[in-house]
Amino acid sequence: MKAYTDDVIIKKTEVLQIIMGDLALLAGEIGNDNMMDTVKELANRVETPFTFVIVGEVKAGKSSFINALLQTDKEICKVAPSPMTDTIQQILYGPVEKTEIVNPYLKKIYHNIEILKEIAIVDTPGTNTIVEHHQEITERFIPYSDLIVFVFEAKNPYRQSSWEFFDFIHAEWRRKVIFVLQQKDLLPEEDLSVNIQGVRKHAIEKGIENPLIFPVSAKQELEKEIQLSGFDLLRKYLQENITGGRAAFLKLENNINTLLTITNKLDNSIDIRKKQFVADKAFREEIREIMNQHESKTKYQIELLTENLISTYNIITDEKRNDLNEGLSLGSVIKRTFNSLFGSSGNLKEWLTHQSKDFESKLNSRLKERLQGGIIDVAENIQTMGKMVDNKLKYSETILKNSDEIFADIAEKRLHVLLDLQQNVGQFMNTAENFYDEKIMRDTNKIAPNLAAGSGIAIVGVVLAAAVNGAVFDITGGVLTAVGVLFAGITLGINKSKIIRKFDEEIERGKERIVVEIKEGLSLYTERIKNKIDLNFIDFDQLLVKEENTLIHFEEMQNKIRKNLQEL
Repeated sequence: MKAYTDDVIIKKTEVLQIIMGDLALLAGEIGNDNMMDTVKELANRVETPFTFVIVGEVKAGKSSFINALLQTDKEICKVAPSPMTDTIQQILYGPVEKTEIVNPYLKKIYHNIEILKEIAIVDTPGTNTIVEHHQEITERFIPYSDLIVFVFEAKNPYRQSSWEFFDFIHAEWRRKVIFVLQQKDLLPEEDLSVNIQGVRKHAIEKGIENPLIFPVSAKQELEKEIQLSGFDLLRKYLQENITGGRAAFLKLENNINTLLTITNKLDNSIDIRKKQFVADKAFREEIREIMNQHESKTKYQIELLTENLISTYNIITDEKRNDLNEGLSLGSVIKRTFNSLFGSSGNLKEWLTHQSKDFESKLNSRLKERLQGGIIDVAENIQTMGKMVDNKLKYSETILKNSDEIFADIAEKRLHVLLDLQQNVGQFMNTAENFYDEKIMRDTNKIAPNLAAGSGIAIVGVVLAAAVNGAVFDITGGVLTAVGVLFAGITLGINKSKIIRKFDEEIERGKERIVVEIKEGLSLYTERIKNKIDLNFIDFDQLLVKEENTLIHFEEMQNKIRKNLQEL
């Protein structure tokens, strides 16, 4: 054991208190009240004596053991047939005997006993007590202990509740433990030897390399049967290993180990929280990738739809141009003009009216068919995008559980954000109105579906919204009724080439409007729907940004604390 002077221990204790302050600050920022209370209480106990915590089942003889250990005629801890220790009793040195009630679960008892100048003793409720909260209270006191004295009934040291509590002490806090078999006077030496070996076997199996076991009898000690009681061996161990100037060093070492235990817990939880953040960030990128892929696919479909419409448009307009070329030839015009003079059928006016209606009918029927089919494909892809996002949300990976010792609140908050997100996206997908587009829908009922006039796609928003819900509205009305105006003014003196040129100009404008109203309009519409879905992720995205900054900050503080502890 390394020996330190009092000055060195004082300086190291001062450094330890600074580290405790940093750790309490971190616990406060994390929002873990239990950890913060543990560290603050530890800081308050830095300068208290080396602390024995006496644990064991009800009626194991703990109170009698303490009275015998203190070698006093006074009954420090009351002994009675029924369980008397209904609170934690901290037994401390004081020049004047007194009892101080700290809270309903803790009282301090001061006695003028020499050994209490170096050690403090904490008597706890039984590990199997039926009184509510007693084991929980005892567990909370363990982090502040310097030595755990585990008291068993010598006649039955195998009770499950005792060894389960030992698992907590050893696995959770790695406390120094000694075992006491109390009331050894109640069994024959042979049976006592068997039980000593049984405790040793249990302790070794649970990770204690060289368990220290002291069979004692408080009754024999108090009745002055010193040679038989077994307390002389226990006191010798305490004198050689704890009292006699070593307690201060051991307490410092225990405090450092306690802080290391807490920081290790923090490391584990922060690591889990970081893994959750990485998984959530990857999950969010997958959502974006799904939406981007479907947006690209939709724009490709829109490109194909536009090309198909223009191709159909070109075929129909080429046919009509040929009709005009032939019908406006000089011979045809003269013939139809002649017929019109005599009121015969096949006159110029009837021919022009027929051409206008035929042109409108072909454009309307053929373009409508292709337009509806293309819009259904676009609508289905938009719906698939939303469904894939909705489905992806149902299978997000949960690594940080709401049972986490340190970050349970954060896990719960994340879960609520995720559940809200799932609910919002689900509601969005089931609400047809979300697929309407104000710009496309604006003044729909006031504008005739006239492609040449630039309003042929005015009801695309209606078609898309309806297609998402499994129905397709029809596109009705004329498509190029305004082209008829071109023919109404034709007279014998109009030059054919001028008419054809004017026709071509109108047709080109029609193509441009197809690109603007179909390609650009639907692409913008798709992007707006994508953005509407994306808006549901605002809270989740804010959570990720905050989480990234928080984790960086926590790791910086943890690294500082761990470095200082290792140096100490």
